[in-house]
Amino acid sequence: MFDLLQQINTRPEPWQFYTAEELWTDEHTARKMLEYHLHPTVNAASRNHAFIDRSVAWITEHFKLTPRTRIADFGCGPGLYTTRLARYGARVTGVDFSLSSLEYARKAARDEGLAINYHHTNYLEFESDQRFDLIIMIMCDFCALSPVQRRIMLQKFCSLLAPGGAVLLDVYSLAAFDTRTESATYELNQLSGFWSASKYYGFVNVFKYDREKVVLDKYTLIEPGRIRTVYNWLQHYSPESLKQELAENGIALSDTYADVAGSPFDPDGSEFAVVGRIA
Repeated sequence: MFDLLQQINTRPEPWQFYTAEELWTDEHTARKMLEYHLHPTVNAASRNHAFIDRSVAWITEHFKLTPRTRIADFGCGPGLYTTRLARYGARVTGVDFSLSSLEYARKAARDEGLAINYHHTNYLEFESDQRFDLIIMIMCDFCALSPVQRRIMLQKFCSLLAPGGAVLLDVYSLAAFDTRTESATYELNQLSGFWSASKYYGFVNVFKYDREKVVLDKYTLIEPGRIRTVYNWLQHYSPESLKQELAENGIALSDTYADVAGSPFDPDGSEFAVVGRIA
């Protein structure tokens, strides 16, 4: 027992382990994630639906969408953005790792007669001959990628963008990093049974890495028949550090906002959004 507790409370090196698949491919967890996505007022897997409506309206106006505009949504989930963008007539592609979310998105598109092209794959591995006028990655998905993965992602964006195309993404801010504190807690059926249909103890360790500006939420899940650890890494940025990372990978930051609904940038906000174009 002592050795297990030592393991639970051990701080890994930044990005030492990566378990994103656990969130998207475990059948029980994927169903729970879909519930969060579809809840109209909760900011969990997706933002609340009123915000998404405002965001899509701003995207439509800011990027001057037309029926000829080609859009790719990386991490599209159950199609909350793709469906709305397709209603405006844009030619939309969605990419996601979660089969349950994509099944919901595909059914929603069929029910509305929307021609949305969905791909079930890890977006780091997505390939296409199509070139897009706009690529979006929303809900701070970019922050959950390791430095190597982010480099792959940005280079992929460059290869997939049409001339004059743009990338829209949002990230966690340094203000948000400053609010996080290290902690160690445990709870029976932590997160109201999010991790398993059976009883389990969820140990949650929060680690901060000041030099890298990374926060780790480390979940150790103890069930009668198994023990799992899920690592949720979150990179935090200043506008300057994000601008530098984008530039190092061929993308020039052109605009900065408080969010993906185009609100004015707030230096004290927990997130911010940027538009980038091929440098």
